[in-house]
Amino acid sequence: MKTAFINGTIYTGDGEIQGKALLCTRGEIEGFTDLSSVPEDYTIIDCNGKYIAPGLLDLQIYGAGEYLFSQALSRSSLESISDAITATGTTGFLITLATNTLEVFRKAIEAARGFSHPAFMGIHLEGPYMNPAKRGAHVLGYIRKPDMKEVEDLIRYSDGLVKMITLAPEMTDPAIITFLEQNGVTVSAGHSNATFEESQQAFANGIRTSTHLFNAMSPLHHREPGLPGALFGAKDVFASIVADGIHVAFPVISIAKKMMKERLFLITDAVTETLAGPYVHVEKEDRFTLPDGTLSGSKLTLLKAVENCVKHADIPLDEALRMASAYPAQVIGAPDRGKIREGYKADILVFDEDFKPDMVFINGEEQKR
Repeated sequence: MKTAFINGTIYTGDGEIQGKALLCTRGEIEGFTDLSSVPEDYTIIDCNGKYIAPGLLDLQIYGAGEYLFSQALSRSSLESISDAITATGTTGFLITLATNTLEVFRKAIEAARGFSHPAFMGIHLEGPYMNPAKRGAHVLGYIRKPDMKEVEDLIRYSDGLVKMITLAPEMTDPAIITFLEQNGVTVSAGHSNATFEESQQAFANGIRTSTHLFNAMSPLHHREPGLPGALFGAKDVFASIVADGIHVAFPVISIAKKMMKERLFLITDAVTETLAGPYVHVEKEDRFTLPDGTLSGSKLTLLKAVENCVKHADIPLDEALRMASAYPAQVIGAPDRGKIREGYKADILVFDEDFKPDMVFINGEEQKR
């Protein structure tokens, strides 16, 4: 299918373009042209003055719509979750599982094996290899120290489906980090009580990102800077952040952005209401909690996180969009996603000034909403 997007402000991830047509063909970005030069055989998509942006990428989301994936380990639930996520403007995601048994992880892998949805990019395991002192909403009984053979068996069983693991680096043998990175798994430091020095060593050992900055990690203290301090001082290590104003206050997001610049990216860490199983998420007005009130997940969409950054954290729109597209693409190693650039996947989000998605395209095909 050949399409031409016209009459919109285009945020490419490299800059802003106005008064041009965006051309897509065979599922890829072809380039830009003058409105008068659009070939006759292209289908015109009039964006009516809205914004045109790269599709958003969420590297940490537990479920959407009616399903929390860990409580509904089936291909049909994953299909429903994928459709619900893409309807919000996210065109690529890692389905995430909290600390659990190896049996649950294997069932999740089996449900995802052979699953085909254009937005599904793989699995993110948040745990079980975390520091119990920083477990947050994770079940204590499932947490364990990483064992090389166990990790090897799990990753080989996943056959490439596990794309990211969050773990506590102070509890992990560097050889395990090396093994994961060599097998295409992005290792993220999180649920960690690492000191500043331990964090620096983890970065030297190959860790290149961190999970939900400030949440479930050693705090930034003027005498012990911890993991956040090490992240601020690093040159090439990323960190995700949950921009709902609850997980992290908006002024702190603004400070973190000034410190980390292009190394800070957005996730939703979103869950759905679940009243059974090891993870009971109770829906409040603006968040999800455990029955005891512990914060357990957000109600964000990634586009809402972008809006919050613009309206409450003093981040320009083009940069907030990069935090939800170009930067996570770098983190996960997706060189053809996250920007509107020639040869990239034609993953396009069209949204209005109220940050409501109007049209969503993956590989040049409009998605149902």
